[in-house]
Amino acid sequence: MYICVCNALRERQLHDLIEAGVRCEKEAYARLGCRPQCGTCLPVARALLRGGNKAPALAG
Repeated sequence: MYICVCNALRERQLHDLIEAGVRCEKEAYARLGCRPQCGTCLPVARALLRGGNKAPALAG
């Protein structure tokens, strides 16, 4: 599942970073060589990185 459409960032990429010990969205985006654009992804990325096992549903 895409977490960040602006950067084509997938949930699997975040899980890989979590396994590497990353717990902050700023560090995650830096390691991926990108940064948030519109910001819609930040609540989901933050929840995953700070201990959630699955991405919360996005408000639609």
